[in-house]
Amino acid sequence: MKLTFVSNYINHHQIPVSNELYRLLGEGYHFIQTEPVEEERLQMGWQDESASRPYLKLFYEQPVECKRLIMESDMVIFGGTDEESYIKPRLEAGKIVLRYSERIYKSGQWKAVSPRGLKKKYEDHIRYRKKSVYLLCAGGYVASDFHLVRAYPGKMFKWGYFPETRHLDKESLLEKHREGVVSLLWAGRFIDWKHPELPVLVAEYLKQRGYAFHLSMIGGGEMEEEIRGLIAERKLDQEVTLCGYLKPAQVRERMEQAEIYLFTSDYKEGWGAVLNEAMNSACAVLASHAIGAAPFLLRHGSNGMVFESGNVKDLCEKAERLARNAAERRKLGEAAYDTILKEWNAEKAADRLVEIAEKLLAGRNVKETGRLAFKSGPLSAVEVIAPGKMYRHLMHEGEQQEE
Repeated sequence: MKLTFVSNYINHHQIPVSNELYRLLGEGYHFIQTEPVEEERLQMGWQDESASRPYLKLFYEQPVECKRLIMESDMVIFGGTDEESYIKPRLEAGKIVLRYSERIYKSGQWKAVSPRGLKKKYEDHIRYRKKSVYLLCAGGYVASDFHLVRAYPGKMFKWGYFPETRHLDKESLLEKHREGVVSLLWAGRFIDWKHPELPVLVAEYLKQRGYAFHLSMIGGGEMEEEIRGLIAERKLDQEVTLCGYLKPAQVRERMEQAEIYLFTSDYKEGWGAVLNEAMNSACAVLASHAIGAAPFLLRHGSNGMVFESGNVKDLCEKAERLARNAAERRKLGEAAYDTILKEWNAEKAADRLVEIAEKLLAGRNVKETGRLAFKSGPLSAVEVIAPGKMYRHLMHEGEQQEE
């Protein structure tokens, strides 16, 4: 089989699954990068992989060969690319396509009523709804967004990002905390929709209640001075450390030393690969329900905890619950590690992707994804749940598991 993945650029969140696909398909697998990596990403510690992967092709340097691959491959996955230049010829030829997408309405589903936006969605997605085009949903809200515009009916699978899965000594990870001091970690760009102010408010809440803890915050950005000011204003200089930007490998090392990982982004966080990484590091994760990865990866109270996005009281109370309960931190961290090691990882995703592709190529081009999909994890069928109902849904699932 010849399978080609087309995206704007390859990064450390996509390389593991590409490596696994190359393991399975050899020279039958290619990744086409359509643009150079942004300078901002390189400054954040990302690597330019354009010369180091045997399966990597650069559209902006090899356009003829890349166009040929897109048309001749048995299966092509498209994500983060310009529709007209890369996708349209294959779609119009009626060949099997897997679209790979984060949310299309991160700022709110009210945008679905925009006439200009609907015209664009029709051209890119809706008009192919009866063809052999399927959607890999990179996040728990993707299906709801596309359902609004009646695209990919019954043809949507769970997917995501699959950063490196580390096979570590679980017992050592679970014994990582310093005696008497609870370690918390937050990592990301200091921008409004990632809400770096929230972990500082958690720190203030825990300090007021007498907990011995330390919060490390990795990253930087436009809100950095504001966050420094907030830390000083709330007299948290001893409890909170700003670490600046670190390389991805260094971030993983810090995760492996932390007990609690706080993930505070809102709906604009399409996936959030740090969630995979924190779970693989056996952290007890406390994440906003609005993060795209949360509905797929987390089971509240079982392998992590979810708070209602924007609800500071809910966040702080759940953080306190974790801070005071070492046994629960250990239980959640162990289950989180197992979730990544056993199901949500690049090897499992690649194996399943090839299996699904083989079924489609063999003519099992059925309308209902459920007849092709796995029962859970990558390439399982997606439930359509509106953003406004997701928090309640996740809490209900958590209650059922506790019973």
